[in-house]
Amino acid sequence: MNPSTPDQPSTAAHPNRLTTANPARVVVLVSGSGTLLQALLDATREPDYPVEVVAVGADRDGIEGLARAERAGIPTFVRKVGDHASREEWDRALTEACAEHEPDLVVSAGFMKLVGSEFLARYDGRYLNSHPALLPSFPGMHGVRDALECGVRVTGCTLFVVDAGVDTGPILAQEAVEVLPDDDEASLHERIKAVERRLLVGTVKKLALHGWTVQGRKVSIP
Repeated sequence: MNPSTPDQPSTAAHPNRLTTANPARVVVLVSGSGTLLQALLDATREPDYPVEVVAVGADRDGIEGLARAERAGIPTFVRKVGDHASREEWDRALTEACAEHEPDLVVSAGFMKLVGSEFLARYDGRYLNSHPALLPSFPGMHGVRDALECGVRVTGCTLFVVDAGVDTGPILAQEAVEVLPDDDEASLHERIKAVERRLLVGTVKKLALHGWTVQGRKVSIP
C-alpha cells in the first residue's frame, strides 16, 4: 500500500525484462512473521526456480521474518521510521539499503509501512505487493474483515505492482477464494494466505523468466 491519491496513469509502456542467464535478484521486505517470505525461500531451494532472495529488510527488530532470513544465511537490514528525522529521510534510507543489493525486484511480504516517492521512483514497476482481497474491492488494512462484513460469497488475493495510491497499482495476478458460511476473519484469512503464497511464488517465477510490461493500468507477461 502507498499513500496519496494516484496521478492519472501513464499510457507509456514500461518494459521490465530480467536476465535469464542468472537468477533474478529479489529483496523482500517484512514486518512480521514472514510466511510469504518463507514461501519464496522454500521455492528457491528448487534447482529450476529462477530467483535468488539476496536480502531481507524490515522496519523493526526482533521479528520472525528476520529470523527466517538469518537461518537461511541471507543478509538482513532494518530501517526504523523512528530513527530518522522525517518520513522522507526514512524513505531515502530504505531505498538506499535495498539498492545496496542490486535487486531486480523488491517484494513487500507483509511489510506494513508505506513507501514514499523516492522509493517508488527507484523501483518503478519493480515493487510488488500482495493484498488479501480481489482488488479493486476491499483495499486497505482490513480487506478480509471488510469482505466478510459486506457478505460477499467470493473473495481472494491480488498480486500487484505498487504505485502511489492505496492498493491501486496495476494487477499482476489474482485468485479467488470461496467464503464459507461458518468463516470468521481468522479462518478466511488463513485460506487466503495459502493461496497468496502459491500465487506469489508462481508469478515471480513468470516475471523472472519472461519479463513484463506495465502500460497504464495493465500488466503484460509474455
